[in-house]
Amino acid sequence: MALQDISNIEEIKLLVNTFYEKVQNDDLIGPVFNEKMIGRWPEHLEKMYRFWQTLLLEEHTYSGSPFPPHKHLPVNQSHFDRWMKIFTETIDSLFAGKLAEEAKVRAANMAYMFNYKIEYFRNQANQ
Repeated sequence: MALQDISNIEEIKLLVNTFYEKVQNDDLIGPVFNEKMIGRWPEHLEKMYRFWQTLLLEEHTYSGSPFPPHKHLPVNQSHFDRWMKIFTETIDSLFAGKLAEEAKVRAANMAYMFNYKIEYFRNQANQ
């Protein structure tokens, strides 16, 4: 069966749920997420549904700034590389098409920017 593109909120939920299930079980990034999300996974998943729905489907259900909650996480480039690997594998296993590719590009841009900003704030604090 050929993979279809992302086209509705149910597919966004499938993407988000599949991705974060893999994240929670990952030996590198799982502990970071699981410690931060204790008792808050349902809330986080709902927020991620709205975030990706807004970005990919242009249905504006998310508002806010995604970076501040990540500002002080104990992460580095290797964590973002793993996050991208899992995200890309998840997309490629579930979907194919323009929005699937857009999701990977947006995720890569976000990972780059988050890592850059975290490093910047970490370096500012150490001066």
